[in-house]
Formats: sequence, C-alpha cells, structure tokens
Amino acid sequence: MLRPRIIPCLLVSDNGLVKTVKFKDPKYVGDPINAVKIFNEKEVDELLVVDIDATVQNREPNYRLIGQFAVECRMPLCYGGGIKTVDQARRIIGLGVEKVSLSAAALADPKLITAIADEVGRQSVVVVLDVKKKLLGGYEVFTHNGTKSTKRSAVDVAREAEQRGAGEIVINNIDHDGVMKGYDLQLCKELRSAVSVPMSFLGGAGTLEHVRDLLKVCGVVGAAAGSMFVFKGAYRAVLINYPPRAQRDELVAASIR
Repeated sequence: MLRPRIIPCLLVSDNGLVKTVKFKDPKYVGDPINAVKIFNEKEVDELLVVDIDATVQNREPNYRLIGQFAVECRMPLCYGGGIKTVDQARRIIGLGVEKVSLSAAALADPKLITAIADEVGRQSVVVVLDVKKKLLGGYEVFTHNGTKSTKRSAVDVAREAEQRGAGEIVINNIDHDGVMKGYDLQLCKELRSAVSVPMSFLGGAGTLEHVRDLLKVCGVVGAAAGSMFVFKGAYRAVLINYPPRAQRDELVAASIR
C-alpha cells in the first residue's frame, strides 16, 4: 500500500553538495556522499539526487559519482541530471539506482518518457517539472535551472507525462526553492487532482508542520525538501538532519486522519 514519503533532495554541482534559493546562487554545503551516509543512519524513506550542472552544460551524467551514490545508499535512490537517451537511463539503473528522473529532455521530446519506461519499467521513470507562478494565474514549466520557459502549463505537461508513461511526477516550485516558508498548497492541490500517478512536491518546506500541511491537503504524496534537511536554526547552520521513525509515523498518521 502506498504511504506518504518524506524525501531529502540533494543538489550536486561540481561534485559538491549545494543549496540554492529560487534556483540561484548555489551555496556549497558539503560532501554529498557524506550526506548519504548520514541519511542511511537516519533511515530515510527515499533520496532524490539532482546534478544541476549536467543539462545546462550539455554533458553526460557523471556515472562514477552516480555509482558511488548507488553503492552507499541503503534507501531507494532517484537520480536526475543530463539524462537524454534510453542507453543513459539503462546504464544508470544498471548501477543500482531505482529511479531516473527526466526534465528538459523529456519536455523537448515526450516520446523519450515512453521509450525509457518501456526499457526500464514505468515505476523507474520520474518526470520533474520546475514551475513558476504566472502573474495572471496558473503555473508555467521551465527548464535549464529555471532559465528557459516552455510556455506550457504545469497541468498540461503533467497530464502528458502521465499519458506518455511516467511512473511518478515531481513538482519543483522555483519561487519557493530554499525559502523554507511552506509549500505552495494551491499548486500542490491543483497538480495532485490533475493526474493519478504518484506525485512528490519540492520547494518551500522548512518545518515538519509544512510537511503536515502538505499531506493534509494532498494525502498520499511525497514531501520532498532540500534546505530543511541540510540547514538547522535561524542562521541556517549546515547540519544534516531528518526526523526519527516514531516522529515520522506520528506525522503521517496525524495528516491522513
């Protein structure tokens, strides 16, 4: 049975762990492999790792680093960044990664979603949509770290991704990235009602109350966050953290009553 998941998201740039605010000014916060080891000890539900350089630099995924992640991870791992072909996806799954996430390449050629799903299984294909709120309402999808607009609505793209064979969709809110003031619940509710495949939401979480709010509105979804699991306190001191199992179970139970 599906249950809500609480998912740390690690952003990788130049082989280092970084954090951004509204997709800008990446700040180095440590060694991503060391972060994985700490998350192992804390028994996290799932881990999302995104190389934010690969697509904008038009380069291949870093298979050596991905292999290191796969060897270290004792939880389900989803990797994204630079995946443009079926062969690349197959190679990454072959390294021991459970899921691959697609973004810019899937938006440029939606048939890629179907091709990869046919090769590695729909359950292993995640489509990540980076979205911004439009001035006159609605949400628009961007690529290349939020620098290129697709001129398409998040709902339309999410529905097409599902139809093409995506096993999961992640909605990453550019405006809320790194702000730690809560998810955009309007966006989350709108997208959750638009598709039937599993979904996760990323961007804005700063406390467990924010996670609880999301689960109350959307039910069984993934609550993903970066800053909340990397920083601690008002001064954003770097400290890898994650709620213990008992606290997570209590949170989930309270949010879906």
